[in-house]
Amino acid sequence: MPASDPLPPTHTPGPARAPEGGGGLSSTLPGWDLADLYGGMDDPVLESDLTAARASAAAFRERHLGQVAALSGADLGAAIAAFEAISETLYRIMSYAQLLHAVDQTDETIGRFHQGMQEKVTDISSLLLFFTLEINQLDDETLADKLTAPALNHYAAWIRTVRAFRDHELPEAMERLIHEKEVTGRAAWVRLFDETLAHLRFDIDGQSRTLTEALDQLSDTQRSRRESAARAIGAELAANARVFAHITNTLAKDKQIEDTWRRYPHALASRNLANQVEDEVVEALVTAVRDSYADTAHRYYALKARWFGQERLATWDRNAPLPDAEDRRYAWPEARDLVLNAYGAFSPRLAEVGQRFFDNAWIDVPPRPGKTSGAFAHPTVPSAHPYLLLNFMGRSRDVMTLAHELGHGVHQVLAAPRGVLMSDTPLTLAETASVFGEMLTFRAMLNAETDPKRRRTLLTGKVEDMLNTVVRQVAFHEFEYRVHRERREGALSEDRLSAIWMDVQRESLGPAFDFDDSYRVFWGYIPHFVHTPFYVYAYAFGDCLVNSLYAVHQAGTVPDFQEKYLDMLAAGGTLRHTELLAPFGLDARDPAFWRRGLGVLTTFIDELEQLA
Repeated sequence: MPASDPLPPTHTPGPARAPEGGGGLSSTLPGWDLADLYGGMDDPVLESDLTAARASAAAFRERHLGQVAALSGADLGAAIAAFEAISETLYRIMSYAQLLHAVDQTDETIGRFHQGMQEKVTDISSLLLFFTLEINQLDDETLADKLTAPALNHYAAWIRTVRAFRDHELPEAMERLIHEKEVTGRAAWVRLFDETLAHLRFDIDGQSRTLTEALDQLSDTQRSRRESAARAIGAELAANARVFAHITNTLAKDKQIEDTWRRYPHALASRNLANQVEDEVVEALVTAVRDSYADTAHRYYALKARWFGQERLATWDRNAPLPDAEDRRYAWPEARDLVLNAYGAFSPRLAEVGQRFFDNAWIDVPPRPGKTSGAFAHPTVPSAHPYLLLNFMGRSRDVMTLAHELGHGVHQVLAAPRGVLMSDTPLTLAETASVFGEMLTFRAMLNAETDPKRRRTLLTGKVEDMLNTVVRQVAFHEFEYRVHRERREGALSEDRLSAIWMDVQRESLGPAFDFDDSYRVFWGYIPHFVHTPFYVYAYAFGDCLVNSLYAVHQAGTVPDFQEKYLDMLAAGGTLRHTELLAPFGLDARDPAFWRRGLGVLTTFIDELEQLA
């Protein structure tokens, strides 16, 4: 998304923890209360906010259009503050509509409301597009002089982010056209994807299941039940593959057209720029992970096949519990306490912020028909608080998902004082607190376990989560990159999309697997490809970053590590990854950084081989 666009992403920092299913059924699980945003779709405050935002945006345009260059530093700082206030109101409105829609994407009334709010907010925000365009027309010397004013210097980090896009912006009339057509273009295709998935039902052994329930069954202890779920998912996705292929082709072509007009050199360039990470850093990450396939995924899944007494695994065995593992289920209070205690052992401040999500109705926990699958954290606006969405089924992976999303939520709370324009972090750094929260929780559970069998179960769960977060996400990245590259030559058929999918799956997962036809269309349900192109490498970035960061913590070589860590989270979007990692002696530009991160994964696999 261009930095000049005042609309927030649908789900920030992403629509799900990782494209792996998981959830649970219980009427006792807590839901969220959105009243801290608005009291309902008919709340008069909502209409009042829309009216006030429209009037403020029109007045702002009348006052500043064509005048930004003439403003003093102090006056430009005041103008940005006014721009930020309008943006906060629009963010609040859209956050409410998005969260309401997320818990029931099959409700037509909610769907119309969400669409209506999106259209109204888009119309209002289009009046503001000129502002960042005019900021970017200032030459460096003029801007540097203005930045001596404290009121403007306060926004220096935001201005730096805005100006990163200056070479890729278009004239205002074109920017407004692209912006206003979003609701009938890209956003409409995203909504079609979301609502199609929400309406799907999977016939598993005569029972109708939602996507969340079907994906959860892929972790069942009974192989026959896993197979039934996998075949049902494959059959239903295949029945809808024409729709998913059309959405994929349309959005890839839409991105190609806009990238061409904006003069981006390759399909990944805009995402890297938004993530504030250099192309060569992403290339180093992807290369390091791909080079590790044999020593990570291939080695682990060969070990798992031996545990299962099989020469090769089926795809529905990938996340299966070990044959002798207990089918351990965690009650919600138990999961909550595990995560908060792990957070508290590291930092009481971290646990105190996390506790707020449970003391208040800030989490929607139970799976329901129509609810979006997966999990996410939405920051909403600094004047309110984040909300977390889960689909909790009580498995150990769901405990890790809670630890992950709570990490996002705590990060967003700590960064909120930076304000709407500077609290949001790039996707790569947004995954730091979430993956770190998982690591804290896992280490606490592992350290408390003395039984060798249960310890192996915990280790296998962590290894599989890391493989899903690192290897699998880089494989997803490769799939996405190849799709966008081939789309430049013409539309891809359903069979071609499936062929690319199978190629990257075979390469990443390795020779321990048999891949049957039911798996060919599993690309169809991955939301990240649709919601946020090239999001997925951020998971691998975050996991390897956290592994290196946690190694520093364990080594005890950085004084006041906890305080520095919380300062890093509180920085929000004001610092780049090089600046944030410097206090810990880490540098993501160094290839050794990624090898160190991957080394944590290989060490866990070493331990599992010894336990075996």
